[in-house]
Amino acid sequence: MKTKSKRQNNKKHIFLRYLLVVMFMLLFAVLIVLGMVRTTIVQADQWNNKADSILTKTTRIEPERGKLLADNGTVLAANMHFYTARIDWEPVAKRDSVFRVELPALCDSLSSFDPSRTPEQWKEELLTAYSKKKGVHAYRLFRRLLTHNEFERVKLFPFFNLGKIKSGFYCERQAKRSKPYGAMASRSIGTVAADSLSSEKHGRSGLEMALDSLLYGVPGEGKRIQLNAGIVTAESVPALKGYDITTTINVALQDIVETELYNMCVETDAQWGTCVLMEVATGEIKAISNLEKSKISTGYVEGRNYAVLGFEPGSVMKPISMMIALEDGIVSNIDAPMVTGSVWNYEGRPIKDPHGSAQLSPRQIIETSSNIGMSRIIVSKYGKNPGGFYDRLKGMGFFDPIHSGIGGETTPIIQRLGNAKADRIALTRMAFGYSTLIPPLSTLAMYNAIANDGKYVRPRLVKKLSRDGQPDSIVPVGYIRPQVCSPENARKLRIMLHDVVWGSRGTARKWVQDDRVEIAGKTGTAYTISGGQYGTQKRLAFCGFFPYEQPKYSCIVLMLGANRGAAASSGMVLRNVAAKMYARGLLGEPPSYAVTVDKEGKAVKNDVTPPTFYASSNKSQESILRKGLAMGKSSAKKLRVPDKPASGVPDVKNLNVREAVRRLEDAGLCVRFTGSGFVAAQSLAPGSTYTKGQIINLTLRHG
Repeated sequence: MKTKSKRQNNKKHIFLRYLLVVMFMLLFAVLIVLGMVRTTIVQADQWNNKADSILTKTTRIEPERGKLLADNGTVLAANMHFYTARIDWEPVAKRDSVFRVELPALCDSLSSFDPSRTPEQWKEELLTAYSKKKGVHAYRLFRRLLTHNEFERVKLFPFFNLGKIKSGFYCERQAKRSKPYGAMASRSIGTVAADSLSSEKHGRSGLEMALDSLLYGVPGEGKRIQLNAGIVTAESVPALKGYDITTTINVALQDIVETELYNMCVETDAQWGTCVLMEVATGEIKAISNLEKSKISTGYVEGRNYAVLGFEPGSVMKPISMMIALEDGIVSNIDAPMVTGSVWNYEGRPIKDPHGSAQLSPRQIIETSSNIGMSRIIVSKYGKNPGGFYDRLKGMGFFDPIHSGIGGETTPIIQRLGNAKADRIALTRMAFGYSTLIPPLSTLAMYNAIANDGKYVRPRLVKKLSRDGQPDSIVPVGYIRPQVCSPENARKLRIMLHDVVWGSRGTARKWVQDDRVEIAGKTGTAYTISGGQYGTQKRLAFCGFFPYEQPKYSCIVLMLGANRGAAASSGMVLRNVAAKMYARGLLGEPPSYAVTVDKEGKAVKNDVTPPTFYASSNKSQESILRKGLAMGKSSAKKLRVPDKPASGVPDVKNLNVREAVRRLEDAGLCVRFTGSGFVAAQSLAPGSTYTKGQIINLTLRHG
């Protein structure tokens, strides 16, 4: 009886539990039905309006950013699409047998495309990822982004060619600003980044920032629409693509400028250097480079755009001061001597010329870079009115914004002086480039005017605007002032600058003279200020133009902390740039090395200095070069191939640098070299004993 009673009690408990579960489920179902009724009937209008507001909400459509192009139309910066390759394992699992059959061939293709892993390693990695596919459907295939062509190639690999639905292979596309030439003129081209408060991408530096309003384009508008495949954005107002901007940068000249500036920075251990090359007649900036020591590695990288930042220029200011003197009639005869001396005490503050003379003509003042001479000339007119010097520069347009198109551009800063003793002293310093802050680009514009018969052309980086391949507007040659000085005074200044390089006492005569290209220009040295005092580190400048008789290009080079003088560092950069341009035929007719004959068939000596053939064990090299340059056997100097020592350090004198480095590195030596050309000297004597990894220094020079 007791057992029967227990059974009845258990049935009651079980029935009660089932009743509670059923009641809970019924209650839950009733709540769902009530919620549906409330949503679909009672609150239908409210939810329909909300859906309409989402689907009909106006969405901003980002425009495609315009391209930056070189002067010949080659791309310097453009938006490119890159892809992240991924595999969704769910479709793969449905075709497991096909995947395993195709896997060996797929891994061979992947290893050929990305040799960082062998086919076996690819197979192991894919199978491991496949076995852990739960919860990880988007497996990233490559660590780097793919270009469009690479993506199209990978799509054709075995198994992947079945398509996304069957193989699970797909790519996520993203737009990225790309610079095909890498670091070339990178700082001047600039960067693009998203705003902190929005997803819009705008220029942050260089041309990208200065011309952002043109490159960015006009945003469009669209509405979200529900389709069977999902929600898409339909354009109501199409986005207008930004302008493609053709710059004045010439890729060949940019390469020359960057190479020569880099080599000199390395050779002189400079902190940074900047170089701007400009076309005299048009003001087009054909090349601009800014290099500074890397903080994270050896060598130099594109740095701040020093070309548009203000610095005390030093003596490169003297020709500008002399221009004022000529225009104001302070100087009329550039050969008339005047009293200078080695020391001049003015207002109790001495000015010294280490190599001064009792008398110098204005022409000699520029040639020898006399601080005293330049100060005396300016003080003779503006000593009683120091502020007049500032007014004179302002009237010339020296402080006008250049609007070159380079982001971060600044204007010269020169204080307008009063008439106190300190102001008169400051005037003497301004005359030769101290107590001022002048961007190298502003100095270059003035020198360019001297080369251009006084026409003050506006430097510019923008040549043309176009959209969809159709020109929109051409940027014409502009002028800061039609004439900053008379053609006659410009001619006198050119003579003075020519003397700096070619005169018997010229400050650049030992370093900048080159028989191939006649260069005129001026050196400038200025000490840097640290803690309110002038220190020992120097900024070294050279600004000039070439060829002298008919100037085509003007150029300025400024370096900080080079271990040589201005002419031997910055001046050599300009000289090497001009020489390379001449050798490549970029200054007119290219040099001819062919032997010419007269009417009687006799050889005639060419004006061009014959080239030097570096020594080489490659016997076919000389004949190929002679044939290519149309040279006879007597029209070149040939250096002797060094004998190979039985043991010890190899002899690499006379070899070109590539062959010399190969021989020395094969011998286990670590090679460093300075200069350019062939090996003139080596620090370890040929045949001497050495240890593996020992450093050998090579000195290179041209013939």
